[in-house]
Amino acid sequence: MQFFRHFNIVRAINDLRSYLAQEAPHKLGFLVLSVAVFGALLVGFTIDSREVPVYHREVTYIEQWPADRTDAEIIAQQKIDGPIEAKRKAELAARQTKIQQDYKKLDDKLGKLGI
Repeated sequence: MQFFRHFNIVRAINDLRSYLAQEAPHKLGFLVLSVAVFGALLVGFTIDSREVPVYHREVTYIEQWPADRTDAEIIAQQKIDGPIEAKRKAELAARQTKIQQDYKKLDDKLGKLGI
């Protein structure tokens, strides 16, 4: 802590001012520009870190089946699971078609603008 006893803020400011007065003006411009870019990055990362991340987790449940199942039991279960799987695939296809239509509309609008 003895360092801070010998530290004088007025002398430090005067020393910095005399150093900056000796430097070429273009070096000071680059100094200000680099401090501004660093500050913008720091502010950007600070703002971005406050957003809550969105996690999309899909849980997949695997059913355990006994090893001695008969073919009739397997076919009966497939008849039960078939419509459920078909419905899920149809919903997925509908969502994908909707997304494709939205992108097509966006592409058409951008095409009109010449982009």
